[in-house]
Amino acid sequence: EDPIYVLENNIPIDAQYYLEHQLSQPLKRIFEPITANASALFSGDHTRKIAVKTPSVGGLLKFTKKVNTCAGCRSPLPEGKGMDSILCKHCLPKASEVITSKVASVRELEAQFARLWSQCQRCQGSLHQDVLCSNRDCPIFYRRKKIQVELADKQAALDRFNAATDW
Repeated sequence: EDPIYVLENNIPIDAQYYLEHQLSQPLKRIFEPITANASALFSGDHTRKIAVKTPSVGGLLKFTKKVNTCAGCRSPLPEGKGMDSILCKHCLPKASEVITSKVASVRELEAQFARLWSQCQRCQGSLHQDVLCSNRDCPIFYRRKKIQVELADKQAALDRFNAATDW
């Protein structure tokens, strides 16, 4: 898959596939002259086990129903309007704290994105133009894209409060 498509659609990376099909053969060729059994490097108790996320489309998830959750404690919410559709009855008294934490997380992501954007502008050579970078080898490019996706999610969560109130 295209790495940007994976970031934007929150698709989990299949590390086992990359280990078996991309890394194992070149590493075996490197370690065969050094060790007697180079394939033992990729199996055994010393290897890390990675849990693969279940897909969010298809299978049993076709039969599930999406329910709004509390922005404070993530508990399921009954259908409601206003602040009742965002916070549960236990989190409603501390609504200001929940909103403040959501705003703080959005501000932190905005600051990270701005730092990465500035770094890309410096790399490009101009601080006064939009970044036209699409260098797929640059780690900052992917960090910037990842933070951009996270920022959109956090902003959408914050927009739930704006839609429920007349601020």
